[in-house]
Amino acid sequence: MPTNEKEYNGYLFDQLSILERIEAVTDDEKVLKQIALERRQIERKLYQQPLLKSE
Repeated sequence: MPTNEKEYNGYLFDQLSILERIEAVTDDEKVLKQIALERRQIERKLYQQPLLKSE
């Protein structure tokens, strides 16, 4: 489990890299549609505003 936001973002960027490599070697429209869906979901997590910490 990621210990901080920076590490978590690193995992998300790794997932985006994997999707890019798969996308580069496929011509199947169903696969490309699924990759686009997965990319949007990952980017939603990546670019969300962090929670405010109350301390």
